[in-house]
Amino acid sequence: MRILRHLFAPSARRMFPEARLQRITDAIKAGELRHRGEICFAVEAALPASAVLAGRQARDRAGEVFSRLRVWDTEANNGVLLYLLLADHRIEIIADRGFRDRVSAEQWRGVCKLIEERLRAGDSGSAVVDGIEALSTLVAEHFPRGPDDVDHNELPDLPHVL
Repeated sequence: MRILRHLFAPSARRMFPEARLQRITDAIKAGELRHRGEICFAVEAALPASAVLAGRQARDRAGEVFSRLRVWDTEANNGVLLYLLLADHRIEIIADRGFRDRVSAEQWRGVCKLIEERLRAGDSGSAVVDGIEALSTLVAEHFPRGPDDVDHNELPDLPHVL
């Protein structure tokens, strides 16, 4: 059954047209004005059939994307990846080691649940924007931007459609 979901997954570009991607970019930019962290968003329609047959899971793929997009490559180790795998209806958050012992798994899961609820309501753009705003609130608690902090924007704010 899973292989069929991946073979016939909805188009990520159709679900996230340019106008939605721009709203997501704007949400990332606005959020990063509140904190010194870096948020990255990536969406993927499906995994290749070989990966599905090999039992690859969304969490594994999110880890690969985290590495490939170099979300770990920030001065304060405070990058966060929000990853959606449409075929599996999975939302994964991968946070760099700067968040270890600061943000609990339950807090990250709360953001995922918020996005899941909004996705079920049928508005993918608002779901992700609301999720990014919630992520920004968590990041700001632990990496707040001070009045003299300059935004170095270590990672691009543009969403990644894989």
